[in-house]
Amino acid sequence: MTPRGLVGLDIDGTILLQDETPSPGVLDAVAEVRAAGYEVMLATGRSWSGTQHVHEMLGLTSEYVVCSNGAVIMRRVDGEWQRWRVEVFDPNTVLELLGSHLPEANYMVELASGERLYTGRIDEWSPDSGRQVGFDELGTQPVSRVVVVSPQHDEADFERVVAAAGLNEVSYAIGWTSWLDIAPQGVDKGTALERVCAQLQAPRERVLVAGDGRNDLGMFSWALAGGGRAVAMGQAVDEVQNAAGELTGMVEDGGLAVALRTLL
Repeated sequence: MTPRGLVGLDIDGTILLQDETPSPGVLDAVAEVRAAGYEVMLATGRSWSGTQHVHEMLGLTSEYVVCSNGAVIMRRVDGEWQRWRVEVFDPNTVLELLGSHLPEANYMVELASGERLYTGRIDEWSPDSGRQVGFDELGTQPVSRVVVVSPQHDEADFERVVAAAGLNEVSYAIGWTSWLDIAPQGVDKGTALERVCAQLQAPRERVLVAGDGRNDLGMFSWALAGGGRAVAMGQAVDEVQNAAGELTGMVEDGGLAVALRTLL
């Protein structure tokens, strides 16, 4: 059955607080929107292994989940989750550039299979499906993403590194925890949601997406271009707020629940 509309939601800073608990009111609001006939799905920078429990916590039944900033689309077939579409690239040039600028950082790559290789364990990664390797081993296979974590550098430092390294052959986003996430060229949450929307035959003008980070800019642009809605969380930086069509409250104040209930 064709859904009434499509809702694509970021996780961290949108659905979840920093302690991994749900934003106030979000569980009830998601249930109400789903009952109204909307397909509610996740569109996250997280790998699938860090996403599945959020999908289950929300009680979602969506057929698709967008992971790894659009590089991975999961699809449920006969009750089993499959890696339906995976975009990859050769990470060697990126790793060489970043390694020369941030030699002290920790690095992680995600392979097409979903396995993660990392140079140093970082709590935020929770690399249960990964293994620790030397830096040189990170580039031995095509990858769907490269993640760089350097707690001693702030957002401005990362922006300078990106400019100095000339990262113009891949898509990248700078996170809120000194986290740089690099995806294949031309791939973002918006490109993945476009594929899902076409599969579901959901009306573009009844799309709503919500997020709080630079990695949400692609899906904001995609939603707005089709006549849909893009909602930025209240704590988002100015660049993200300015790219959205609407602004809601902060995640701590239940901003997502307020935005979702405008669909009812």
